[in-house]
Amino acid sequence: MLKKFLSTVVIVLSVMLAAMPTFAASLPDFTVLAEKQGPAVVNISITQVMRRNQMPFPGFPNDEHLQEFFKRFGIPGMPGMPGAPDQGGQEYKSQSLGSGFIISQDGYILTNAHVIDAADEVLVKLSDKREFKAKIIGADKRTDIALIKIDAKNLPKVNIGDPSKLKVGEWVAAIGSPFGLENTMTAGIVSAVGRALPQENYVPFIQTDVAINPGNSGGPLFNLDGEVVGVNSQIYSRSGGSMGLSFSIPIDVAVGISNQLQSSGKITRGWLGVAIQELTKDLAESFGMKDTKGALIAGVEKAGPAEKGGLEAGDVIIQFDGKPIEMSSDLPRVVGMTEPGKSVNVDVLRKGNKKTLRIKVGEMPSEDIEISQGNTPSAETASNKIGLTLSALTPQQKKKLNGKNGLLVIASTGAGAEAGIRRGDVILGLNNNETQSVDQFNKQINAVRVGKTVAVLVQRGDSTLYVPIKVK
Repeated sequence: MLKKFLSTVVIVLSVMLAAMPTFAASLPDFTVLAEKQGPAVVNISITQVMRRNQMPFPGFPNDEHLQEFFKRFGIPGMPGMPGAPDQGGQEYKSQSLGSGFIISQDGYILTNAHVIDAADEVLVKLSDKREFKAKIIGADKRTDIALIKIDAKNLPKVNIGDPSKLKVGEWVAAIGSPFGLENTMTAGIVSAVGRALPQENYVPFIQTDVAINPGNSGGPLFNLDGEVVGVNSQIYSRSGGSMGLSFSIPIDVAVGISNQLQSSGKITRGWLGVAIQELTKDLAESFGMKDTKGALIAGVEKAGPAEKGGLEAGDVIIQFDGKPIEMSSDLPRVVGMTEPGKSVNVDVLRKGNKKTLRIKVGEMPSEDIEISQGNTPSAETASNKIGLTLSALTPQQKKKLNGKNGLLVIASTGAGAEAGIRRGDVILGLNNNETQSVDQFNKQINAVRVGKTVAVLVQRGDSTLYVPIKVK
């Protein structure tokens, strides 16, 4: 009896085990993906000609992997940033590494904007060890996407996927050059989609737990079909290495940017001229709304597209050009992707009532202060004692600085250049005194004795800092 029972148990267990998939069979196989897509992934090496007073991080060795990490996370004292200690002004070459991937057989390559930022030379190495000098076609800092090109033909290229089909929990893989280790593959799952990050209004990031490290930046994120669904861009880290929080730019966003860069070399975005904030539960209740969907308009810029179209502070945009606005972070992306000059329908809730407005979308102003025809050299803007050629700001340029007084650097040579000041910077002050005019600034500089150091307050982009300059 016992023998018959044991025999029955063995048969049942055998059937159950045969029906169960093995553990190995339940895991994805990335070997085919690596073999087919690996050759389209490239290593990118960046060279910058620096001066010793522009050491990337005082007290640390000039290690190329540290450089890439420091550059990405904006640690002060980076190459190209003014104000580093003067160590004689000798030139040296600073190098950093990144990744990229080929999107066309004639040599167009996608990478991150921060990878090629301020590069004097971009060198691309293919998986077959061939090396090419690359031309920078253009870069967009808002989405962190750059397009470069090498002079080659019949290259292997990636297949482009659809990131909108990604699901949380889906397997994905990255190929890149972490810490310079070329064609390294790492894998993980999609942790979240459409992730909004602070100060990143134009990218609905793909969050994964794929191991991404310095050097992976600009490399592709693949789905199991071997299609690129994202461009690896950022990590959250307390140590500098991977902590399982990686963020990739959806490939449709990247391709849209690359198409504009290839056709015109620059990016144009739609613009409304509004300030927005998140719609909380309490705010929604105060507006008589049943949910928190939409983007709350906190302010409207005078004479901007929104004001001209009838949009008011307190309105809640729930749909823009037929696209639903679920949260405030959706609006900048949707508006930015709209062609400037296009008239669109905007559905808003105003005092509990739905209203449709017709608004003509404007073009987003540039964040940078550009040198215009109003900043042409003259007798007044001749080079001063520290090698800076300066010009008064035009009214449009001053508006970008919220009305601040400043002087635009048209050219930088001599002591100014050695200290790190460059064309396009704005001088705000000298030795704690606000600048009033080119003549006033030059008189103050020319009165300084040779060998003495002055502190010049400089604005570059959104950052301001004092730059010590030794008068020669």
